[in-house]
Amino acid sequence: MPVQIRPATPADIPEMLALIRELAEYEREPQAATATAEDLMRDGFTEPRRFHCLMAESDGEVAGFALYFYNYSTWRGHAGIYLEDLFVRPVHRGKKIGKALLSAVAAIAVEEGCPRFEWAVLDWNQPAIDFYQSLSAEALTEWTVMRVSGEALAALADAAPRFLPPQSETSSNT
Repeated sequence: MPVQIRPATPADIPEMLALIRELAEYEREPQAATATAEDLMRDGFTEPRRFHCLMAESDGEVAGFALYFYNYSTWRGHAGIYLEDLFVRPVHRGKKIGKALLSAVAAIAVEEGCPRFEWAVLDWNQPAIDFYQSLSAEALTEWTVMRVSGEALAALADAAPRFLPPQSETSSNT
């Protein structure tokens, strides 16, 4: 049976959570996957949507998923797509499911006028790097991903100045 790609629905949340945990295990950080069904429902299936997800099915079962969201390029003046997670269960690998998922997200990017489609890959994941390069993906080696989280994020937020409301055009500085 050929692979089928479809948008995720709220009924897919249990499988999405299972795939997220399987991916975290593969990436050697199972304790980091703390998302809940409530989180996925809130952020993926109610407005404003924070992410979109495609599900891949093969032989009548969920084989993998691609979770993505929109970013924005100030230089290009257009939204792009960022692939947060791509995962295909080991039993389904080698069936071109990963390529089908990536192609489906690329088709969405093209259809919506997004000039780029980006994602990150762990530097030790050579099979994934080789796969992505076989699809003409380029490694942007001149960029370093930066992250602030946990207590450091809270401390940085505490240092934020108070936001002032925009000045009214009718006010004067006399």
